[in-house]
Amino acid sequence: MSDTHLDFAALAPVNHLWPAFVERLGSDKAQRAVRQALDLQGMRGHHGTLPVLFTETGGLALASTDLVREQTGLNAHGERMVLLLSTREQVIQLLQEA
Repeated sequence: MSDTHLDFAALAPVNHLWPAFVERLGSDKAQRAVRQALDLQGMRGHHGTLPVLFTETGGLALASTDLVREQTGLNAHGERMVLLLSTREQVIQLLQEA
């Protein structure tokens, strides 16, 4: 894994990213992508990280929950949280899978 830094402060929080992702991929593939992000968290992450799912590519990363909160104001501390990120639109949406 490379140590790439994202500037979360430059991203705007929205509520439309998940519905658009589901519309583009379909419900099954979108939910599978979220499960893969949660699997990454389980395998490589810890209580201070959050899985990030890039909506254009389906790519995954781990980010610091403290950094996300500092730069966006979003409280990402919790169970089964995934941060959707669109680099094209420069937006993010925090999801909590039930």
